[in-house]
Amino acid sequence: MRLGSLPLAVNASILFTELPLLQRFGAVKAAGFDAVELWWPFDRAVPARTETDALVSALDAADVRLVGLNLFAGDMAAGERGVLSWPERTAEVRDNAAVVADIAERTGCRLFNALYGQRRDDLPQEQQDDTAISNLVYVAGVVSTFGGALLVEPLTAGENGEYPLRTADDAVRVLDRVRDAGADNLRLLFDTYHLTNNGDDLVGVISRHGSRIGHVQIADSPGRGQPGTGSISFDRVLKALQDSGYAGYAACEYRPVGPSAESFGWIPAQTSPCRNA
Repeated sequence: MRLGSLPLAVNASILFTELPLLQRFGAVKAAGFDAVELWWPFDRAVPARTETDALVSALDAADVRLVGLNLFAGDMAAGERGVLSWPERTAEVRDNAAVVADIAERTGCRLFNALYGQRRDDLPQEQQDDTAISNLVYVAGVVSTFGGALLVEPLTAGENGEYPLRTADDAVRVLDRVRDAGADNLRLLFDTYHLTNNGDDLVGVISRHGSRIGHVQIADSPGRGQPGTGSISFDRVLKALQDSGYAGYAACEYRPVGPSAESFGWIPAQTSPCRNA
């Protein structure tokens, strides 16, 4: 497995949950990594300045880089998966974009995952989609001012409510609509777990859409554990990614089987640039 050409990051929202969030960055560093990504780490779209200050200070103290951040996605614990397609929450989306821009300025983060929003029975589907596209165009414009990009992610059916983006093709259709509306800084988030669960052939997705992949997340399927706990052939997937020219981060976004710090045995230490010897 030629993982050495793909730098690794750790999703500190799903790994090292044995610790409070701001203590996880030091644990990530101690495990040999220098980059993290996060789901939106606050309970509202616009947190207090003291909260964002604490986040940035904790990243700096641990000497780890924030390379990916989810936009505000509603109440994830209650089952929400984004609010981009919900008209009455457009103000939250746009206020959140200003906070994201501030965090980006202070951390150098340039990739932002924009969860689309679940289907609702009380609104026409067309209205929901038009709202999502409008909000994506707006936020894409905000992050474009500092060279940022938005990521659009399919999610596993049956685990995320009536989330409409399930395959890579679903997400690419959104990318195309946003591009046609004037924003070209959107990319596909290639998550091995979600795509596999929804029936996508991972190598086939890379073959069709490799040039549009903006970020990679790694978890095995079934189970969402670390590679080796499921059935995905990560050797084939990583080779296909490298052959496609992808050179961005591959983020560990799995639920570890056992303690987080002991879940990285699948990584060949001698080929990984993000692990200490």
